[in-house]
Amino acid sequence: MSIYKKIADIGSKYIETATLFKYGFNFSPMYRRTTARIVLISKDLLHIRIKLPISYKNKNYVSSIFGGSMFAAVDPIPMVQLMNLIGDDYVVWDKAAEIKFKKPAKENLYADFNYTLAEVAEIKKRVKANNEIEIVKHTALTDKENTITFCEVAKTIYIADKAYFKEKKERLNR
Repeated sequence: MSIYKKIADIGSKYIETATLFKYGFNFSPMYRRTTARIVLISKDLLHIRIKLPISYKNKNYVSSIFGGSMFAAVDPIPMVQLMNLIGDDYVVWDKAAEIKFKKPAKENLYADFNYTLAEVAEIKKRVKANNEIEIVKHTALTDKENTITFCEVAKTIYIADKAYFKEKKERLNR
């Protein structure tokens, strides 16, 4: 069990999950180094908004936001968000990612991450029927008004029934 999971398990007894998620991410060294911050999270965790401010810490050679900072800012959110939405009976892993740069970012960027209750229910239904599945979540880094897209990220996420995954792993290790 990771240190982050242990902190979340203990903290959730005293702090609302959405608050713990927000401040846990914003204060964790792994996310702080991206220079992004979670600025909004719904109580049900279905919606998260981040801000990636342009600063000397993430500017590249041509004074736009470094592409690695853009990717790192969005990378962990869809997987960890889904893990918190579907519960501990599932294994959730990032499997692949694709990033497409649209234009240089010389201003603060924002990204929204959304799941719906129907989508979460469909994921659980598909895993129950197939033991393991993959989904693709798309995220755009935009200006504050969500009118200009600077970058798009597609994340492939693997989801499996935890018991099935354990059995599969044991079979592969024999």
